[in-house]
Amino acid sequence: MAAKNEEAKAEAPAEAPKKKLPIKAIGAVAVVMIIEAVAVFMVAGKSGPQSAAAAPTIEGGDHADMEATVEIPLVDDRFQNMQTGRVWIWDVSAVLKVKQKNEAFIAAELERRSAEIGEGVSMVIRRAQHMHLKEPGLETINRQLLAYVNQALGKDPDGKDRVERILIPKCKGYAAD
Repeated sequence: MAAKNEEAKAEAPAEAPKKKLPIKAIGAVAVVMIIEAVAVFMVAGKSGPQSAAAAPTIEGGDHADMEATVEIPLVDDRFQNMQTGRVWIWDVSAVLKVKQKNEAFIAAELERRSAEIGEGVSMVIRRAQHMHLKEPGLETINRQLLAYVNQALGKDPDGKDRVERILIPKCKGYAAD
């Protein structure tokens, strides 16, 4: 049997020794690829549009900014209304929508004449009909407040009203008795 084993070994082709992976060559290729990627990234970053160059420039942008609208708080208070024969308390918040070029003037006037303008707003709400305070869009109160505020603040140098619109985000009423 031993002779058979020797014969089987002699008949079997000699196996080639296993080759080792070329670790050094793979490492060198990986390092070259990383260096190449960094170089491409840096070149692409330098040659692409810069953030300042890519920003669009608008001629007359300063003028357009002055025409943008801003909101200035007018009043946030509770007012009494007795037009129905019952006492109603109305919790009202009103905001002025004005052009930015008029913002400084209006803010100064509201601060300087706060009591006078607050009294005028109060009178508009106190004299308002109950159905006007209950309107879904508050169109009548809006119109009355806008007319009063524009009359109190006057016109701008261009001859236009300083306040474009009155916003009333809150107008809640409840019977006080």
